[in-house]
Amino acid sequence: MAEAFSLQKVLETFRSCLSEEKEVYIKYYLAGWQELVSFMNTLGNVFSFISKDVVSKVQILENLLTGENGSHYVTVQSMVKYELENNLVDITKRGNHIESGCRTLLRLHRALRWLELFLDSLRTSKEDDKTSVMCCDAYNESLAQHHPWLIRKAVGVAFCAIPGRDTFFQVMNAGDETQVVALLGESLPLISEVYQITEDLYAKNNLLELP
Repeated sequence: MAEAFSLQKVLETFRSCLSEEKEVYIKYYLAGWQELVSFMNTLGNVFSFISKDVVSKVQILENLLTGENGSHYVTVQSMVKYELENNLVDITKRGNHIESGCRTLLRLHRALRWLELFLDSLRTSKEDDKTSVMCCDAYNESLAQHHPWLIRKAVGVAFCAIPGRDTFFQVMNAGDETQVVALLGESLPLISEVYQITEDLYAKNNLLELP
């Protein structure tokens, strides 16, 4: 994982994610996640329940990308096509392919939506807005629906301890608040586009609820 978080690097990696044909390059998608994990780790243990899972999922996809069938994992589109055509995805219940690329990326995809919503709330927030509320709202709109009650409860408690708004702006290493807000304004539409292209692809192939 990247050592020092840089919001500028997030912008660069997600800008590199899309081909001219709007296919999502897995290499740059994972690089973007590496930066986002660095962001979460900078804030201490509060997000460890998510970042640890993300790290393991990134590693699975990196192994597929560099493995003997790596040529089929260059883009999300080629991965979905390859795995579906070769029956490498557990569609209705967990079986022999719990670490398939499609299932693994779906978990990152869901987490990306949470971070996108949270960072957008930060971008538009005011000085007295509570980051804990922003984070919980983003979680409830995204990841919560895929987590059992016990995890949702634990997450709600953890979010109560997250740093204040000023701390989040500081760890982004992008200058003062105005500069951070501007850079978020550039980055988030790219993240959103990558998310939506993936969402549409998974919906088309009935992959949004993989077990």
